[in-house]
Amino acid sequence: MPATILLGTQWGDEGKGKVTDLLSKEMQVVVRYQGGHNAGHTIVVDGERFGLQLLPSGVFYPYITPVIGNGVVVEPKVLLAEMDALEARGIDCSRLVISGSAHLVMPYHQEIDALTERYLGKNRLGTTKRGIGPAYSDKASRIGLRVQDLLDPKIFRQKLDVVLKEKNLILAKIYNRLALSADDIARSYLEEYAPRLAPHIGDAVGLVHDTLATGGGVLLEGAQATFLDLDHGTYPFVTSSNPVAGGACTGAGIGPRYIDRVIGIAKAYVTRVGAGPFPTETFGEEGDTLVDRGHEYGTNTGRRRRPGWFDAVMMRHAVRLNSLDELAVTKLDILDSFETLKVCVAYQAGGTRYQNLPWHQSVLHDVCPVYQELPGWKSDTTDAERRGDLPKEALQYLDFLAAQAGVPVSYVGVGPERRQIIRLDGQ
Repeated sequence: MPATILLGTQWGDEGKGKVTDLLSKEMQVVVRYQGGHNAGHTIVVDGERFGLQLLPSGVFYPYITPVIGNGVVVEPKVLLAEMDALEARGIDCSRLVISGSAHLVMPYHQEIDALTERYLGKNRLGTTKRGIGPAYSDKASRIGLRVQDLLDPKIFRQKLDVVLKEKNLILAKIYNRLALSADDIARSYLEEYAPRLAPHIGDAVGLVHDTLATGGGVLLEGAQATFLDLDHGTYPFVTSSNPVAGGACTGAGIGPRYIDRVIGIAKAYVTRVGAGPFPTETFGEEGDTLVDRGHEYGTNTGRRRRPGWFDAVMMRHAVRLNSLDELAVTKLDILDSFETLKVCVAYQAGGTRYQNLPWHQSVLHDVCPVYQELPGWKSDTTDAERRGDLPKEALQYLDFLAAQAGVPVSYVGVGPERRQIIRLDGQ
C-alpha cells in the first residue's frame, strides 16, 4: 500500500487534523514531516477537544505508530508537555517514534526569534516567536543540534559550546541581552528531557520503509500549508520549511514513487495569520461573521485570523505545486448563514487579468480579486451525513470550487466532530 500525503492548500488552519484523523483509520504509520510547535491541529473526539502541536494526529488510534520525521524541529519541553497532557486524558503516547535526525529547538532560538521580530518593528513577519525559523536557519548553517545528540552527552555539549559562542555574542552585542548559560541548557536537555525522550528516538526512515515493504499504509501529514512554503509561499511571510508535497519526501525520507495519493485540504473560505498579501481578505460584518462562526483563533497562539473569501487562483496554483488528486473542503457549515457567497476566480492588476498566480510579488501585492457570486443556502448543514443531505446550493458551491480547481472534492466537513465529515462519492 503506497503512501498518502495530506497537506494544506491555503495559509494553514484548514482543519488538517480532522481529515488526518479520518484517513488514519486505514494506516499503520502517520508521519509529521515538517514544521515545529508553531503549527497546531485541533481534533474533537466524542465532544472532547484536543489541541496538538508536535504529535501526529494518528496518536489517537491504538494500532498506529505516530512518527515525528526528520524534517521537523522539536522543542523537547513542549513535546513532553503535550504527551503528558494527552496521557492524563487517557491517550497512550508510548508508540511515538522520533527521528534521531530531527533538529532541536533550543532556548537561544526562541530568544533570537522574539528579539528579531521586535527589532523589525512594523516590518515584522508575524512569526509565533517559537524559535522555529532560527532552528531551521541553524540546520541550514550546519550548526544545529539534533535529537540524536541527546543520546550522546559529550557530543551534545561540544556542539552547544560552539554554537553558544556565536549566539551569546549576538544576544549581548546586538540586542543588549544577557548571555545564556551552557550549563543550564545542558542540564535541562540532558538530565530532564533526554531520559524521557530516549525510548522514543529511533530510525524513523527505516520504520517507514519497512511498513511500506510489508504493505502497510503510511500517511504523511504536513503542518502549515502551501502558501506558507519557504520556496513557493508568499515570501517572506512564510514558514521556514517546505509543507508542499515535495517536502514530504525529504521530511519523511522516502522517494516520490512510493506516493500514489495527494490530498489537499481547503477551507470553504480562507484565513491567514500574521502579515503578508491576502487578495480576498474581507473586513467588517462579513469578516467578523467568518471569524466568529469559524472560531478563527490560533490553536497555539490565540491570535485572531484574517478572514477572506475562497481564492480559486491560489487553489489552482496549489493543485499544480502539489500534483493534487483531490480536495477535502472543511468548515462548509460556517457559510450556512450567508445569503450570497463570493469566489475569487481571477485577479486584476494594471489592466491585466490573471487566471494564474502572478510570479512577481509586487504584482501580487497590488491585485484586486475578480469575484463570482453564488447563492447561499441559509440552512443548517451540521447534521448532514451524506451528499444527499446537503442543500442543492451547497452542492453547487462545492461543484464550482472543484471546477475552478480542476480536481474533485472528495470530502466535506460540516462541523468539528469526527462524525461531521461527508464522503461526497458516498451514498
